[in-house]
Amino acid sequence: MAELPVILTPGEDGFLVAECPIIPGCISQGRTREEALDNIREAIELCLENRESEGWELPAEYEVVRISLTQSNSPK
Repeated sequence: MAELPVILTPGEDGFLVAECPIIPGCISQGRTREEALDNIREAIELCLENRESEGWELPAEYEVVRISLTQSNSPK
């Protein structure tokens, strides 16, 4: 069982957008947090099934970090 990073952000349409940043193009969405996570889990599984035919590999290692920005550089 693997654990992969997922980023949740609010979409313009009111849905939550879920993205797995270490898998190219692996994005989904849902009306609720639970639905978004269920949908991205399914998308991740499909991406992993097709990775060899699509020509990419899951990174063996990665690090998730948070970067602090000064207020003048923060998104508004």
